[in-house]
Amino acid sequence: MRFGLTILPELPWAELRPRWQAAEAMGFDHAWTYDHVVWGGLPESPWYGTTPTLTAAALVTERIRLGTFVSSPNFRHPVVLHRDVQSLDDVSGGRFLLGVGTGGDLDSRILGGAELSTRERVDRFHEFVGLLVRLRTEDHVDADGRWFSARNARTLPTLRDVPLLVAANGPRSLRLAARAGDGWITIGPRTDDLEKWWAGLDTARQTLEEALVSAGRDPASFPCYLNLDSTPQFSLESRGVFEEMVGRAEELGFTDVVTHWPRADEPYAGSVSVLEEVAASVVAAR
Repeated sequence: MRFGLTILPELPWAELRPRWQAAEAMGFDHAWTYDHVVWGGLPESPWYGTTPTLTAAALVTERIRLGTFVSSPNFRHPVVLHRDVQSLDDVSGGRFLLGVGTGGDLDSRILGGAELSTRERVDRFHEFVGLLVRLRTEDHVDADGRWFSARNARTLPTLRDVPLLVAANGPRSLRLAARAGDGWITIGPRTDDLEKWWAGLDTARQTLEEALVSAGRDPASFPCYLNLDSTPQFSLESRGVFEEMVGRAEELGFTDVVTHWPRADEPYAGSVSVLEEVAASVVAAR
């Protein structure tokens, strides 16, 4: 099992820098931040840009992998995102992880976009991933999509082996993850019932495995990332809660789990002392 820590970009860098450095010092394998114009979970909070934040984090760390949890087509164009990924991977020395997902539509609406149905947002996401994949493997890319177009898009320098981690919960996007992704990210089903959440994860995992087999890929070698904090229970409520959740995730075949730096208030309200205890007793002991 590998462990990740998400650090929200809601504070000035002078306050966030020690957190990114602490994530590495505590032994976490990867550290993440959200990629939004405004995050719906904290709509009135200060918020800083993802790309500058991750660039700064790359310059003050050496080992830990860094990523977006997740980037979406709500305000990202694949060509522009591809350039950001090239730079982040270069600055970090090959440590960057690109998480992508459908996302909501708050960012898009802020920029004047129309409110879309769930089906339309999934359609847009699939087109987004398809163009991202082409930009990773081609040069002089032309595209005419419903949502995204490109004209002679140059892609040099050649992108290093940046994992494309596809966030998915429904069957259609799970099949996309199996076909086009280098790994799977999930927050699980939306429910206030913890046991239903675990059951939904089990169902999604089985769907993914079937899709991987159909695509001629080995499920045993496909990384699976689980956001532990999309349930009614914060994973860092206590060391015991964290250990139990990690154990259940491992039983379901997840290779990576991700928690959040505790905040003073909801969401993710908790104590940094619990994070430090978990790092010393669980992360360090793996």
